[in-house]
Amino acid sequence: MADDDLRVSLDALPVHDPFVLPVAHDGTYRLYQGVAGDPAGVEVRHSRDLRTWSAPRRVFSVPDGAWADPTCSPWAPEVHLWRGRYHLMTTLHQPATALPLVRQGGTEFRLQSADARWRLDPAARGTVVAVADDPDGPFTLVDPTGPVPPAEFMTLDGTLATDRDGSPWMVYAHEWVQLLDGTVEAVPLQPDLSGAAGAPVHLFRGSEASWQAVRTPGATSLAPYVTDGPQLRRLPGGALACLWSSYRAQGAEYVQTWALSRSGDLTGPWEQREVLVGGDAGHGMLFDTFDGRTALVLHRGMGSLTVRAEFHEVHLSAEEVEVRPWAW
Repeated sequence: MADDDLRVSLDALPVHDPFVLPVAHDGTYRLYQGVAGDPAGVEVRHSRDLRTWSAPRRVFSVPDGAWADPTCSPWAPEVHLWRGRYHLMTTLHQPATALPLVRQGGTEFRLQSADARWRLDPAARGTVVAVADDPDGPFTLVDPTGPVPPAEFMTLDGTLATDRDGSPWMVYAHEWVQLLDGTVEAVPLQPDLSGAAGAPVHLFRGSEASWQAVRTPGATSLAPYVTDGPQLRRLPGGALACLWSSYRAQGAEYVQTWALSRSGDLTGPWEQREVLVGGDAGHGMLFDTFDGRTALVLHRGMGSLTVRAEFHEVHLSAEEVEVRPWAW
């Protein structure tokens, strides 16, 4: 990568659901982003300093003939090095495939705006795995027939995690659109990450967020209990942290929060902790920089034309995640 290929500053680069992969063999960071098109796909940008980024390069296209609509932009792409190969995990969509409405006993729930101008019905959505020998792709979809989580689940934002034995799992969010009270769940993976190796397990619900415990009940107390962007990190001493995002203030503020498994077990029990970053910011992930720091990257300006990536330095201790200002 030549220096003159670096052409976009961070503050001018629209970024949603950021994921940064440090690649040690060339001393370069990769930033992956979903893009629209026909076909839609995933692009990567390179940087050596996290401030200035190269022009994008296509690394994955949603193939024709797969279960997903090739014109729908993938969400939350991330790349992991596993057993010598690079694995892309990203959320694909098929709006034409309806999933069952939310039901409780004999009651059926339908989500729509107060003025009935729009409606949210469950439809096929889930995280897939694609594989490549290089972090710059091209990535090939492993299973074109469906996502890794159960196809009848409306899910998103799957990420790679390992349990205490080193076995791989996909941790993902189960959409509030299907459940009302969104959840974070996990499914065990085959050793080569090619698919599920067992049934999913429940980790926690969106309504368990720390700020929900002090919320005063009222006529508008049923918030969209959104669960977004789970990301896991082993803490010093063995406890497990799970970053995730949701909305507080009756859905008006997107926030970065986290949960703690003191036992270090992926299945918990999970204890909800306080918000790490507020003010319409979230969907963050942790990575280690080449200069020895732990960084949190997230986006600020959820759903706006000015959505941008934002970096924070993070201090990890036995049972705490402390966010500090980022120093360039």
